Amino acid sequence: MKPLTVGIIGAGRIGKLHAENLMTRVKGTKLKAVTDPFLDEKWALSKGIPVTGKDHRILLEDSEIDAVLICSPSPQHAQQIIECAQVKKHIFCEKPIALDPEVIRNSLSEVEKAEVKIQVGFNRRFDPSFAKVREKVSSGALGDPQVIRVTSRDPAPPPPEYVASSGGLFLDMTIHDFDMVRFLSGSEVTEVHAYGAVLVDPDIGKAGDIDTAVISLKFANGALGIIENSRKAVYGYDQRVEVFGSKGTALADNNRPTSTIFLNNSGTMQDKPLYFFLERYQTAFASELQAFVDAVLEDKPTPVSGKDGLAPVLIALAAQESLISGKPVKVASV
Repeated sequence: MKPLTVGIIGAGRIGKLHAENLMTRVKGTKLKAVTDPFLDEKWALSKGIPVTGKDHRILLEDSEIDAVLICSPSPQHAQQIIECAQVKKHIFCEKPIALDPEVIRNSLSEVEKAEVKIQVGFNRRFDPSFAKVREKVSSGALGDPQVIRVTSRDPAPPPPEYVASSGGLFLDMTIHDFDMVRFLSGSEVTEVHAYGAVLVDPDIGKAGDIDTAVISLKFANGALGIIENSRKAVYGYDQRVEVFGSKGTALADNNRPTSTIFLNNSGTMQDKPLYFFLERYQTAFASELQAFVDAVLEDKPTPVSGKDGLAPVLIALAAQESLISGKPVKVASV
């Protein structure tokens, strides 16, 4: 089978990660080109990438390129999706597509019209432990899901200047968790009630955001959910999920450098969680790209659709409204 020829728009931290995974860990693909207005030429040369440049349009004009990974700054995603669709390139786009639902719908309409595939980069679905919890739900092993719980805490807060342009905690950080509760429950979120505070960094509050949140959720299947966020956990990247059902519970704990536990007369000790998302989700990042490549080559649906890119944004906007009003808010339909 002919390999999928890929180009990447954006060569920051995530673009470089995807490039290296395509070259070393993903089967059935060939990375031909990477573009970025501030391209690290030394890095690109060291990786032997055939085509590089500062203008992403060189990817759109290359007839050999079958698919494009959009890893540019978030405000550029929707327009670049439209541009890729118009020249019949399949699309993998990092989250979020946009912060405005109508902008997202417009870009997805162009994708549908062009009859190309799109996958949104919610990589946590591909974490082996989280995927195993989902499998227990979908197989019926847990019975009817009753409570879905997600704990997501960063090891350190972002700088205030980032916060000011991020769209806020719910659209920047919790959006992954909104996707995760949909994935784990197999159901849509219908209502949210959000509480938030500034307990980590006063400058985040001055930038107009919160750094700590607890969100209660209701699902269409009758289940309830809880998401808990913090911008700072002094011990590392805290990522845990649980689904409690009528027949049992499935939990996924933090990943650690080793699974060794040391016990003595002073107590019990084990490694702290892995420190950041690039370490924690290393396998998931490669697996999501493999799933995208397989979907294109085998002409099957992508596992994280455009709808999956829109739904968490709608939940996040409802959570923002709830935070301001202090009341539960219904989530708009996809």
